[in-house]
Amino acid sequence: MVIDEARLCLTSARVATLATARSSGEIDLVPITFAVAGNQLVSVVDHKPKTTPHLRRLENITGNPRVTVLAHSYEEEWNRLWWVRVRGTARTTASGPDHRDAVRLMVDKYPQLVDTPPTGPVIILEIDEWLGWTARQSGS
Repeated sequence: MVIDEARLCLTSARVATLATARSSGEIDLVPITFAVAGNQLVSVVDHKPKTTPHLRRLENITGNPRVTVLAHSYEEEWNRLWWVRVRGTARTTASGPDHRDAVRLMVDKYPQLVDTPPTGPVIILEIDEWLGWTARQSGS
């Protein structure tokens, strides 16, 4: 899968899995909603109930900013299968222009956020590696 096709698949996905690493080396996985702009992926902590405001994913990124995000599509018709994995360096922010831009991208993608835009911290991933696969044959 070429980067342009991977970008199209990732951008169209509604949910992905974020992988972060604890200082012990253990990997934590969490489903996320996200938006993509260029080589940047953003995810905002939204208003849905959380167990704690001190989210492990944010703590992990502070300790080790290298993260991976995986999006995929499964269908019973296997010639429609695809997955995209991106890696890069993440950072978090709770205010400022980067926060506003990320929230705007998320609101543009998810109608559920229009009436209640998220105000929580933002994860900003600078993508430096794209990898993907699709079952579709080239040119089909």
